[in-house]
Amino acid sequence: MKLSQLSETLVGSEIVKLGNQIKERIRNGERIYNFTIGDFDSSIFPIPQELENEIIHEYKQHHTTYPAAEGILELRQSVLQFLKEREGLEYGVNEIQIASGGRPLIYAIFRAIVDKGDKVIYAAPSWNNNHYTHFNEGQHVVIEATPENNFMPTAADIAAHIKGAALLCLCTPQNPTGTMIPRAELEKICDMILEENKRRAEDEKKLYLMFDQMYWTLTFGDNVHDNPVTLRPEMKAYTVFVDGISKAFAATGVRVGWSVGPDYLISKIKAILSHVGAWAPMAEQKATAAYLQQKENIDRYLTQFKEEIHYRLSEISNGFLQLKSEGFAVDVVAPQGAIYLTIKVDLKGKKTAAGTILETQSDVTNYVLAEAKLAIVPFLAFGAGKESPWYRLSVGTCRKEEIPEFLGKLKEAMQKLS
Repeated sequence: MKLSQLSETLVGSEIVKLGNQIKERIRNGERIYNFTIGDFDSSIFPIPQELENEIIHEYKQHHTTYPAAEGILELRQSVLQFLKEREGLEYGVNEIQIASGGRPLIYAIFRAIVDKGDKVIYAAPSWNNNHYTHFNEGQHVVIEATPENNFMPTAADIAAHIKGAALLCLCTPQNPTGTMIPRAELEKICDMILEENKRRAEDEKKLYLMFDQMYWTLTFGDNVHDNPVTLRPEMKAYTVFVDGISKAFAATGVRVGWSVGPDYLISKIKAILSHVGAWAPMAEQKATAAYLQQKENIDRYLTQFKEEIHYRLSEISNGFLQLKSEGFAVDVVAPQGAIYLTIKVDLKGKKTAAGTILETQSDVTNYVLAEAKLAIVPFLAFGAGKESPWYRLSVGTCRKEEIPEFLGKLKEAMQKLS
């Protein structure tokens, strides 16, 4: 039966599809190291106890009605205070929109800015920008990011496409790569946006920056998260942030996210979401409002949480470097932030013990899953080419004792190839 052009052409989430397939195999008794979904095993990484207590308390107070369309006032105030103290960002209560996580906010941002045929600039790999552009029938302007730049777009990459563009999408620390935009590069990008908007006529649509910083609290070593508005205050008129508690506090299922930006844009996002109804639940909003004021508890949680995430990223990264030093066709990009590791498994053209040639990267993915029981997401799922040998490995469900296990199995699987 014929349906809409959108539904006929839209591709569902490749990551969710892959994750569901892996979960089904696990349910059937197969032992798999499942590092596909950008989520957490709550038995390993629970939400902060204080946040859990607040949620339970709010439900016991029967806070189960509709929240305000823009988010309850106490949560908007609490988030703004949190951002001011930790990032130096100053916004008013009319410049913030609460929603059920980042996805509906990104959807609404695209709908508020992008018309059919408008240019949308984003890098590949990056999370879901290709699908949201398709939702709006925008013009895909894809920057093929490279390992030389840690798979992050540069100002020079963007410059060739900026004329006439409606939206530039950046995410740092980035999903799927776990890498970050250097401060100097972000400054160049901001200056370029400001110059471009000065050139545009008074009645012409401006170029906006969607700045996804959902992982900004999760940075490691000497890496420091920067944001465009702190670096260039003039960018406040053209920047809309995507943020929330999902990754900062391992609270993906709690569904509390927010955007801050200029009030005229936020008001349109609010109007769109008022029809979609993608509100964070009332109890969770009240609980998050209370928790974000608990500075010492937050600091203590983030310190321990980051240590655990960084340990896993570092151990796996070192393991891949060791395999590389032994002559295996793998590589890794040093982790900088988020919960992801960018790894390379370049086995195409190799022959299995059964005499089968791994002719495509899909064959490689399937072989690694079958022989090493390692489930990872190819960059194909993030807009890269089908034959890219690079993958995202997510550590949110990784137990420490699994690291030497799966690295050993991967080595054994590669040793079987010729």
